[in-house]
Amino acid sequence: MNQFAAHAELIATFRRAEAEAAHKFALIKSLSQKGPKAIQAAVETAEKAAKRRDSYAKKLNELGVDLKD
Repeated sequence: MNQFAAHAELIATFRRAEAEAAHKFALIKSLSQKGPKAIQAAVETAEKAAKRRDSYAKKLNELGVDLKD
C-alpha cells in the first residue's frame, strides 16, 4: 500500500470516527428524558467514540496531515 492510500484510508477512518462521536453526543440530548442510567450509558459511549476520534487525529497529526476545517 502506498503512502497516499494509507493516508487516505486513515483520513476516511478519522472522518467516520468524527461523525460517530458527534452522533453519540447528540444521543445524550435525546436520552435526557429517559433517566440518569440512560444518560450515563450514552455519556460513556460518547466518551469512547471521542477517544477513538482523538486517537485517529493524533495518528494523522504524527503523519503531518492537518485536518483543521
